[in-house]
Amino acid sequence: MIGVLGSGSMATAIVKLLLEQPDAHVCWFVREPEIRKTLASRGRNNRYLGEVAFNMEHITVVETAQEVVEKCEYVYLVIPTAYLHDALQSVDPALLRTRYLVSAIKGFISYSDEVVTDYLEHVYQVPNDHVCVISGPTHAEEIAREKLTFLTVASQNHQLAETVRSQLRCRYINLSLSEDLRGIQFASALKNVYAVAAGFCKGIGGGDNLMAVLVSYSMAEMQLFYHLMQPDRELKMTSELLPPFLGDLLVTCYSQFSRNRTLGTMIGMGYSVKSAMLEMQMVAEGYYAVKSLENIRKKLGVEMPIAQAVYMVLYEGAKPDVILRAWQIYRGEEGQPRSKTPMPVIRIENI
Repeated sequence: MIGVLGSGSMATAIVKLLLEQPDAHVCWFVREPEIRKTLASRGRNNRYLGEVAFNMEHITVVETAQEVVEKCEYVYLVIPTAYLHDALQSVDPALLRTRYLVSAIKGFISYSDEVVTDYLEHVYQVPNDHVCVISGPTHAEEIAREKLTFLTVASQNHQLAETVRSQLRCRYINLSLSEDLRGIQFASALKNVYAVAAGFCKGIGGGDNLMAVLVSYSMAEMQLFYHLMQPDRELKMTSELLPPFLGDLLVTCYSQFSRNRTLGTMIGMGYSVKSAMLEMQMVAEGYYAVKSLENIRKKLGVEMPIAQAVYMVLYEGAKPDVILRAWQIYRGEEGQPRSKTPMPVIRIENI
């Protein structure tokens, strides 16, 4: 039996993937009583990906995370970062350390401004060879519709990565392996911030030309952050790393399914941050990630003008058109001081 913590769209998609395997059984922690009820009565998550029908003979729905960890050797974490700390409070830390944890979470833990695997090691002493990350340009809505999707499985434990790959692989899912556990998590968190910026551009009436410039400089900021956080590791855009870095950034900035772009678009169109957050049914991780990113950026003493502009809009009341001036700082246009932050060179090889 494989465990899943979380009941949102991505958690629902992962349950669907796990059940593609013959004789698979999933123990699923679902916090919301309404979703538990519709799963029991109709075999569907009425709130997220309602088109997916489950054979409930292969699913055990439970009400606490502790029950999942007790029953399952492999546990998938698919809870928004803002709620993960609270969800794990009920779990016995000693038991958690004996399990293999697979994170599909894309963001920083606001509790400590850490990526998920660093947080698990720091707070729960989960050993590094017991954690794994899945990432890639992946929208749950397309998994629900069985669209061809490419994922990356990252772990320093090769056997764990292979096991996770075998648990998720099916006719419409292709998976690559990587050892860059932290780097892929940085990319997963930052791309949500830049998708909010892309939404600002769309909301204020910008077109494809403007968006292309924004995404280009966003990728440069992501690589700069990567090098500052992992100075001993060179980021090489190989066939394994292009999808979870550039690919995930592109799909999150351009796709109609991107909740982070949707948040930015609504704000760009005139919604207040609070009203936009209330109207959205799903969590936009970029809202939380940019606050952690701002804390980390200040500690590093580095300029990241686009990320800083997103923070100013979401937390300081700036107008969304501030995003138009962000990359002009790099170029020294319109009287803006040229950024002192060096722009990294993106290396693409072994494709």
